[in-house]
Amino acid sequence: MATTFEEAKVLAMQLTSEQRADLADLLWASATPREEVQAAWDTEIARRVAEIDAGTVKLIPGEEVLARIEQKLRKAGA
Repeated sequence: MATTFEEAKVLAMQLTSEQRADLADLLWASATPREEVQAAWDTEIARRVAEIDAGTVKLIPGEEVLARIEQKLRKAGA
């Protein structure tokens, strides 16, 4: 017997949050042609490189970004 959309939703909500995220990624990848996704990333990368080359964005060192994320996670868990 084929699973209906409603049944699939109920089953999906029984998964852990990590499993649901993995499922969402899988479903998104299956619904969006790879060429379309790659073209969108290529456009976004070119835009960001142009901003860096033009000096219109402030670059933040990776260590600082990670420290900010860690701080936000600590606040969220408090």
